[in-house]
Amino acid sequence: MCKLRPMGSFTANAMLDRMPCLPLVCATTLFLTSLSGCASSPQKGEEARHNANRVKAEFLHAWHGYERYAWGHDALKPLSRTAHDWYGESLLMTPVDALDTLILLGCSDEAYKTRELIATKLSLDRDVYVKNFEITIRLLGGLLSSYQLTGDPRLLRLAQDLGQRLLPAFNSPTGLPYVFVNLRSGKVRDPITNPAETGTLLLEFGTLSKLTRNPIFYQKAKRALVETFKRRSPLGLVGSSINVETGQWLDPDSHISGGIDSYYEYLWKCWLLFGDKDCLAMWRASIPAVNRYLADETSASLWYGHANMGTGARTATTYGALDAFFPALLALSGDLDRAGQLQASSFRMWSLYDIEPELINYRTMQVVAKGYHLRPEIIESAYYLEHFTHHPAYLDMGDKMFHDFVRFCRTDAGYAALDSVVTKEKRDEMESFVLAETFKYFYLLFAPDKTLDFDKVVFNTEAHPLRRTW
Repeated sequence: MCKLRPMGSFTANAMLDRMPCLPLVCATTLFLTSLSGCASSPQKGEEARHNANRVKAEFLHAWHGYERYAWGHDALKPLSRTAHDWYGESLLMTPVDALDTLILLGCSDEAYKTRELIATKLSLDRDVYVKNFEITIRLLGGLLSSYQLTGDPRLLRLAQDLGQRLLPAFNSPTGLPYVFVNLRSGKVRDPITNPAETGTLLLEFGTLSKLTRNPIFYQKAKRALVETFKRRSPLGLVGSSINVETGQWLDPDSHISGGIDSYYEYLWKCWLLFGDKDCLAMWRASIPAVNRYLADETSASLWYGHANMGTGARTATTYGALDAFFPALLALSGDLDRAGQLQASSFRMWSLYDIEPELINYRTMQVVAKGYHLRPEIIESAYYLEHFTHHPAYLDMGDKMFHDFVRFCRTDAGYAALDSVVTKEKRDEMESFVLAETFKYFYLLFAPDKTLDFDKVVFNTEAHPLRRTW
C-alpha cells in the first residue's frame, strides 16, 4: 500500500486519474457476529494512522465544545456557543448519536460520562411530536448500537421504551408511518411523507425485535418497507412524495437523493443483517431500474439524476451531498465498477470549491444549492471503497477532504456548517450527525482495519454499527 502524499503535493485531477476502474464482483453475504478489538493493519501505513489520530483530535475538539456550551442539550450552535433543542426540550440527541463514536475512537472517559448522562437523564415520557424517521435513525439506532458495544441493559431498556412510543406512527390504513408521533399520547400527524421515511426503519426496529424477542417492531417496520415497494411504478421506480392514508403518490419524481436515498440502502442492508429474503428480492427488483433510468453518463463521467417514475423521462440533472452515499451502497452490494466511477464524480463535485456543495447541476457543473451541512456521505463512500479495493486513491481522497473540512469548518467551539461553499461563510449549525457519522467515517477510513470488523457489522443510515447477536 502506497503511503499518503503530504497535503499539497497532489491535485484533485491527479487523484482522479489514479482512481481505480475495477471489474464487477459478486456480492457476498456478510455473517455478522461481533466487533473485533483494535489491531494494527498491514494494509495502511504510518501516515494513515497519523491521520486517524488527527481525526480523533479534531473530533474531541468538537465534542469538548459540545460539552462546554451545550451539555445535556440536543445540539451545539458553534458560532453563538449556545445550545439548541429540537422540540423545545432535550432528548439528548448529540450524546445518544455520538456515544458509539466515542467508544470506537477509544475516548473512554468521555464515553463513560456520556453513557451515564443518557442512562440517568434521558426521559422519553414527553408531550412532544417527534419525527419518527429522525428519532429512529438517531436515537433508536444510537441506543441499540451503544448497547451492543457496552452491554449496558439500561440502554436497551431505553431503546425498548422508545420503540413502544414510536409504534403508533404505523397506525395508518396502509401501514405506512405518519411523519410525526407524540411520545406521550401516541397521537400522530402529517400523512404526507416519502420513501426514505417509510422505508428506513427496519434495521433499527428489527434489531430491537431481535434483542427484546418481541416481533411487533420487526413486523411493523417490514410492512412499511413492503408497502412502499408494492407501490413502485411498472418501471420499478418510486416517487418523491406519498400519502400514507391513501397510498397514492403525490410527486412522481424519482431519484436517489434525500427523501428516497436510504429506502434503497435498507433493502440491501436488511438482507445483510437479518437474512431477510424478501428484502433481497425487493433489492433485485429495484436496482436494475435505478441503474437504467436514473444513471446518466456525461463526458465519460457517471452521475445519477432524476426521472419520472412512470415514464422514465429525465426530469432533472442534479446531484448533491446526499446522493454521494450511493457509491458506498453500490460497493457494498458488489458493483465496484459503478461505485468507483460515481465516487470520482462525487469528488469532482467536492473539488469545485474544495468543499462539497449541497447540490449541483452535473450537466453544467454549476452549483444549485451553495450550503455545506458537514454531511458524511462522500466520506462514507470513500471508506467503503477503500475497504473493498485497498486502493490508495481513497486514502488520498480522504486526506484532501479532511484537510478542507478542518480548514473551512473548524471554529473555536467546534465545527460549523457553511452558508456558501463559494464564500466559505459559516452558519451556526453543528448537527448531531457530524459526531455520529462524519468524524466516524473519517476515522474509520484511516484507522487500522481491525478497529471495527467491517464484515461483521451493518451500519444504519446514521452510521450506527449493528451486529447480529441473536
